[in-house]
Amino acid sequence: MGFFDVFFGKKNKTNSPIQEEKGQFMPKTKIPVDELFAQNFIKNGGKFLYSDTLENVFENFKAILEENNWDSKNVLYHDETLKEQFKTLNLENNTINNPSFFFTTCESLIADKGSILISSNQIKEQKINTLPNNFILFATTSQLKETISDGLKAIKKNSTQIPSNITTLKCFKNSEEKDFLTYGSNSKNLYLLLLEDL
Repeated sequence: MGFFDVFFGKKNKTNSPIQEEKGQFMPKTKIPVDELFAQNFIKNGGKFLYSDTLENVFENFKAILEENNWDSKNVLYHDETLKEQFKTLNLENNTINNPSFFFTTCESLIADKGSILISSNQIKEQKINTLPNNFILFATTSQLKETISDGLKAIKKNSTQIPSNITTLKCFKNSEEKDFLTYGSNSKNLYLLLLEDL
């Protein structure tokens, strides 16, 4: 079953008596990684658009720009492969003046926290608070990992040289009230363009 089916497709309509009679000491049913990520990501204030083709990703990208009145000629990105992949959108890198949004990829999507694992491969040596407030992030379902530990293992496995500046983005809404749980975190308005590749 694809990621899309979990939220918008087939649902199990039968409630078996065995499921209802589970005792309090029985192990909890494990939620699939894709479903867990989506629940936690949305709870953190993130917005994602699921796509099953790259053409659909381009359409969703354009829709985000239109919705927010952002200009594709006023974007900041560090990944040149993204520029090549999205060349039909005529992106122009703005590294000097206040760009409308930051366009990037990520290392992994972390399900148990609903967060995004990024590194110097995406943000170079910049600090999160120096980047634009608005993010558009392109990722694939194969980048879903259950924990940060799994994400770090994937970086180690896939890299000849481990990148620096590894961090997570986990707060995607502006909170008027700051508490100790959000202290030190930088809230970003983040759109995730998620492509099914499994």
